[in-house]
Amino acid sequence: MKVVVDAFGGDNAPLEVVEGAILAIKENKDLTVVLCGDENKINEILNGRKERIEIVHASEVITNDDAPTVAIRQKKDSSLVKAFDLLKEDESVIGLVSAGSTGAILSGAIMKIGRIKGISRPALAPILPTKKGTDVIIIDSGANVDCKPINLLHFAIMGSAYYSIVENVESPKVALLNNGSEEHKGNELVKETYPLMKKLPVNFVGNCEGKEVMSGDIDVIVTDGFAGNVLLKGVEGTASAILSVLKKEIKSRPMSMIGALFMKKTFKALKVKLDANKHGGAPFLGCKKLVVKNHGSCGRDNICASIMQVVKLYENNLIEKIENKLSEMTEKIEVNDD
Repeated sequence: MKVVVDAFGGDNAPLEVVEGAILAIKENKDLTVVLCGDENKINEILNGRKERIEIVHASEVITNDDAPTVAIRQKKDSSLVKAFDLLKEDESVIGLVSAGSTGAILSGAIMKIGRIKGISRPALAPILPTKKGTDVIIIDSGANVDCKPINLLHFAIMGSAYYSIVENVESPKVALLNNGSEEHKGNELVKETYPLMKKLPVNFVGNCEGKEVMSGDIDVIVTDGFAGNVLLKGVEGTASAILSVLKKEIKSRPMSMIGALFMKKTFKALKVKLDANKHGGAPFLGCKKLVVKNHGSCGRDNICASIMQVVKLYENNLIEKIENKLSEMTEKIEVNDD
């Protein structure tokens, strides 16, 4: 069982990526990690630690400044393209992990790997923590800016199947992101999708307002990539702002600093609970093979978690579960996807 990793994708590559692969190898004795990138630089970091580590040399790197589709077509010797080629051609490779350009990863997944039969568009599904200690998935979070009802239905199916595996929940609660909880509210896309969602083989619980996203009452939030990305960035920005203000206020008063010393363990536990990276990256659901996108600034722990995430999704037959749910949907619903 192998997972291929784009060793030169991300702000902290290749050091953090390679070290993350080493951590993953230690966690799973049946796993081999294939690192794609400059062989000499990878070997320098490995420093002889080559047990169950393979290297595929790549002389180029796709950056965030490259046009995604053009880069996939032209930079054939890049670490990302080499990784996708291996994922496509080698049956023993179960999935791919990269912290590189989001656009390039999405383009490569579609162009090189292809979609599950019947899935209209693949989608990104990051996980966020909630106030109840559970997690919530947002799907889509940026891959598909403009969507049709058929896309949202597929997102719901894929998100439900994914959540059931990572959270061990048999029937996750699925909701539509909207500007109100009432069925009649929303734009044309949401109002057209709502009655169709009721017929899906998922646990649809209705609409979800932005204030309910991290309530813990919903497991999977379905939306188009534009609204989903705005929501995700808004949540991340708000959390960062609150922590910065709190830190500043604590430092501004001597008594607050003393109090903070007594709450050190509490703050540490809070940080762990709010860590959205503990599950790994955001899977690109809907492809024929598993592809996980990490945040560009991620470190070795997140890379390791993403590799283990691929293993878990593979062992729990995520793609097969999506295919089965899709088959159930097509038996119940006819949707015009023109």
